Amino acid sequence: MKTPSQDPCLTDAARLALSDPSLDSARRRQLLALLGAAGVSAMLPLGRAHADAGKIVVCNWGGDAIKHQPTVWGKPFEKATGTKVEFDGTGPSFGKIRTMVESKNVVWDVCDANLAAAHSLGKRGYLEPIDYSIVDRGKVRPGFSSEYGVSHFIYSFVLAYDKKAFGDRVPRTWADFWNTRDFPGTRILPDRVLASLEAALMADGVPADAARIYPIDEKRALDKIAAIKEHAIFWKTGAESQQLLRQGEASMGLVWHTRATVMRREPGSTIDFTWNQGILIPAGWLVPKGNPAGRKVFDFIAATQSPESQIELLRLMGNGPANPAANALVPPELRKDNPTDDDNFRLQLVADATWHGENQDRIYNEYVKVITG
Repeated sequence: MKTPSQDPCLTDAARLALSDPSLDSARRRQLLALLGAAGVSAMLPLGRAHADAGKIVVCNWGGDAIKHQPTVWGKPFEKATGTKVEFDGTGPSFGKIRTMVESKNVVWDVCDANLAAAHSLGKRGYLEPIDYSIVDRGKVRPGFSSEYGVSHFIYSFVLAYDKKAFGDRVPRTWADFWNTRDFPGTRILPDRVLASLEAALMADGVPADAARIYPIDEKRALDKIAAIKEHAIFWKTGAESQQLLRQGEASMGLVWHTRATVMRREPGSTIDFTWNQGILIPAGWLVPKGNPAGRKVFDFIAATQSPESQIELLRLMGNGPANPAANALVPPELRKDNPTDDDNFRLQLVADATWHGENQDRIYNEYVKVITG
């Protein structure tokens, strides 16, 4: 059976599509990314010739990010520097980044991911080191930067729930989440390892203390997830997690706090969440090795460290500021949505990016067997 990159018809079709004179730069970059993920790019003589070093292309996960990051970070940088910033919302998956770098068809300059991804991809040679002569490490919380990644906002996995399903007594801990007798209904969990394992261990009685959670007891965590899977749906996207809770198909969920915040803010919403035992994740900028814009990407990353811009992202999306100087500037009405607010931060477990960077690819296969078996 031919692979996509061995199929001459597919390769010819790709060349034809890319030669279309009506194809603008943004669409060309997106097509290159999709072709790379399909294994076609290595067969195309495109390389860096089609990369525009005069632009910076940011890849994020779409949704609200593709709507708000250009406003908060892209346009101000363009105005200040004259360098155009384009955003691609197709998602910077491990596979896409690896394929781009290996085929020397890198079309993204900076990726919106997390520090676990930075560790995993960086040690394998797929990322450029962060240039800390330009990016200010002092504008990030201790431990929220690394050789290959630097945090630009903070998000958390939290326990969200539908108030109308429980009345006066609502779930507050992961032990409650696993307690289907006193808190009946379908639960939702992510179809990924990050946060799922930590929540399972806390549900099984392990204190929300990094020194007790890590290194993760994988068998204990997977056994606990197996015990609840008949009551659970495992969501693939943030939009899916929102839909399941909004439509009442689930009574509670392990979801991104940003999605839970959006739902809580909606008029007439019955969705709420607790910061208690949240799993806090430092999101991070990653720079694929051989990025077209070169070193100027670090000027863009440095610009996103502005505390004012990070507060604006908090207002629009609920993303927590990575720059600790921003917290003093957060208006009172936004504090309840901020994962790095002192009152919220102290209730949470900070995920160990190094452990996940070393282990989550391996354990993911075991996780899938548990949730689908």
